Amino acid sequence: MNERPTEALKGFSKLSKEQKLDWLLSHYSTHPGATRSMLVGYWHSSQEVQKLHDEFIENTLTNFYMPFGVAPNFKINGQVYAIPMAIEESSVVAAAAKAANFWFDRGGFKASVVSMTKVGHVHFIWPGGDPAWLAAVFAQTEQRFMADTEELTRNMRARGGGILGLELKDKTDAEPGYYQLEVRFDTRDSMGANFINSCLEQIAKTWIQAVDEQRDERPEITVIMSILSNFTPECRVRAEVQCAVDEINEGSGIGNQEFADKFVRALRIATVEPYRAVTHNKGIMNGIDAVVMATGNDFRAIEACAHAFAASQGSYRSLTHAEVAGGKFRFWIDIPMSLGTVGGITSLHPLVKFSHELLGNPSAEELMKIIAVAGLAQNFSAVRSLITSGIQKGHMKMHLLNILNQLEATEEEKAQIVEHFKDKVVSFSAAVDAFFKLRGISPEK
Repeated sequence: MNERPTEALKGFSKLSKEQKLDWLLSHYSTHPGATRSMLVGYWHSSQEVQKLHDEFIENTLTNFYMPFGVAPNFKINGQVYAIPMAIEESSVVAAAAKAANFWFDRGGFKASVVSMTKVGHVHFIWPGGDPAWLAAVFAQTEQRFMADTEELTRNMRARGGGILGLELKDKTDAEPGYYQLEVRFDTRDSMGANFINSCLEQIAKTWIQAVDEQRDERPEITVIMSILSNFTPECRVRAEVQCAVDEINEGSGIGNQEFADKFVRALRIATVEPYRAVTHNKGIMNGIDAVVMATGNDFRAIEACAHAFAASQGSYRSLTHAEVAGGKFRFWIDIPMSLGTVGGITSLHPLVKFSHELLGNPSAEELMKIIAVAGLAQNFSAVRSLITSGIQKGHMKMHLLNILNQLEATEEEKAQIVEHFKDKVVSFSAAVDAFFKLRGISPEK
């Protein structure tokens, strides 16, 4: 490897893409020529499309490919969807599709949006010590907040959204002098981050002016920050499935009632045991994140919100629930989810646009339902495997091709080894042994 730099490079972002590559490869690559060919090989053949991708973020070098698949046969509120999923993990798309097929003839999935309310805060410090005076100033300023943000909210109000309300919150018991202005929003089909933050910054200015006009000898307020919250417990969606217990266990090797009881108990364990809950919820997010990615939304925000919600009752718990009552098996998820179908890259990224088209160009509410269903389906397949055949049987069969690709197996060798494992348990060592045996060489070589 060439010698690494010892001083900071100024103006890196102003270099051309070629210049960035030259500098990086000359300092950080052991095989600059081969690495350059690899990176350039991922550039899009269309210069127009590549330029579009280059401008999504700063310092773009190339494109990072993810598998883009589809899980068909999802019946949601009576409508059938083929759901796009962008994810690299083996078996996720297959598991979602399997759950969709299972529930298709059992009434499908039902989903509904509870609320679309989102929240942002002006966080400020005021060491005045008289919250009643501050509350009185706030009450006198509420209409002024709305008037001063009227230009910012006009278009959103025309679509039925906007600012829903404001509240002054005293947080001095948690942090000396700390208060909030909590503002509630409906951003309709937009995720709304820029809209919310612009409104909050204007509200902060108005609040500083209002307090300054009346404070006399009292201390001034200091705004620390004005920012939306990605924790949106009221922007929430529910999805569920249900069927007779007699219909729940198709071909899994145990009785219907035993299957239903084990399923419910598995979810109870994920509710009372955080070690299990984290892995349980990670599986749910496999399905959710894959659709969030494919539709150009912010999976980091949705992940953070989901996990905060899972811990909101004082311990980290399962996001899904199940019960058996009156001869019926019921399985559901109740999860906060803030996303958008307009803005961001939804109208720019070609595959994101295709994803929305595939889903019938849904509204934000419709997309929330679809994504919640994907998470529920993923979790159903995972728990079903865990309480019957075990998780590795299906997962490792899907992972087998990854192992064979690492071994640089030919297409003919892959076909023969996949056939070999049709009735056998797949493991990494077993796959390697089968590969070397097929080639007639010992593993040591």
